[in-house]
Amino acid sequence: MTNDDSLSAESIARGLDARLLARRIVYHERVASTNDIAKRLADAGEPEGTLVIADEQTAGRGRLGRAWIAPPRSSLLLSIILRPNLAPHQTARVTMSVALGACEGIRAVTEMDARLKWPNDILLHGKKCGGILAESSTFEQRVEYVIVGLGVNVNFARANVEELPADATTLLDELGAPVPRVPLAQSILRAIERYYVRLRAGENLRGEFATRLTTLDQRVRAQTAWGTEEGIAADVDDDGALLLRRADGSMTRLIAGEVTLSMR
Repeated sequence: MTNDDSLSAESIARGLDARLLARRIVYHERVASTNDIAKRLADAGEPEGTLVIADEQTAGRGRLGRAWIAPPRSSLLLSIILRPNLAPHQTARVTMSVALGACEGIRAVTEMDARLKWPNDILLHGKKCGGILAESSTFEQRVEYVIVGLGVNVNFARANVEELPADATTLLDELGAPVPRVPLAQSILRAIERYYVRLRAGENLRGEFATRLTTLDQRVRAQTAWGTEEGIAADVDDDGALLLRRADGSMTRLIAGEVTLSMR
């Protein structure tokens, strides 16, 4: 990799050959949140596929309102405007397509086998290197748009950022070498497009999503809106919900929540 690892709309677009995603790229050196910018654009009628990408976020967020922390010019911080023909309860299908594409794109560049922790964490060797945050707008029981934010820790050492959780990692740490961000972004975008086009055509991505999940067949504890659930993560359904088998054999369906391995 050369010393110049800068991002720009021009460098990402060059050679990308996207048919749907990133036909328009909005680059910012520093923003509060790429998801917030993408939402404003979507509300103003921005077409599907527009990409918002930044070198630094001052108020980036992950799931459950957590801050997303990454040093400037070190990572991939992007959001994509998507307008799928889905019902509101099906929006997690979009997250599945993006998660699968992110894993495939990382593997194509680094040869590392990226996996997923339900619902939307990207793992390398069991540690979190990225995450996805999807936010949607609906009208009359149809999805108007989904903003899918993706953050990937790339070229910084986890030990140098005290605010990161102990189970976090970076591509640099796991690979032992820096990863050029423009080819990585292009690889991820190409792969996401392939999965998303299949989703738009009506394909079911549940099986491929399930094979990527490290959560399945594990005893887990899930913090949900109604309390704590424990059991075996048995499967996921067509809409990406986690099917949890309780100790008494009954099943419950989780559409969101914080899932950790249970030691009991």
